[in-house]
Amino acid sequence: MSLPARIATIRGEYDHCFGCGTENPIGLNLAGFERVDDTVRASFTPRTDHHGFSDLLHGGIVAAALDEIMAWTAILVEEVMVMTGRLDLRYRKPAKVDSSFMVKGVIVERSGRRLTIESEMRDGDVIIAQGSGLFLAVKDLSEDSPES
Repeated sequence: MSLPARIATIRGEYDHCFGCGTENPIGLNLAGFERVDDTVRASFTPRTDHHGFSDLLHGGIVAAALDEIMAWTAILVEEVMVMTGRLDLRYRKPAKVDSSFMVKGVIVERSGRRLTIESEMRDGDVIIAQGSGLFLAVKDLSEDSPES
């Protein structure tokens, strides 16, 4: 199955997901997924619902975006659905709610069901936040779709 078809299938199956669901009216709606080697990227444009104080993006929304891109990295690189076991974050710069961001995840290590994944969120060249996490594979997707 091609990458765009795999993405469309998964997004269709989980259309109310807070991170990537297209039918979730308050979700993040990450979009534009791309994979290069062990790295996955997507774009994120916040809505006013995602405000923290002043004109800044809520830190929990930043955390959710990083968590989501790490999960999608496991999906698109290792072909497994995962659950977050541990999430470590470092906020580096304030994020304006009226900006658009690029989030990126990369597989660092896999040992059986355990995946270590790192991520970052950028506004242009500025790193807004970085994350790392331990994820547990809960479903093998490679059996769900034959290669075409």
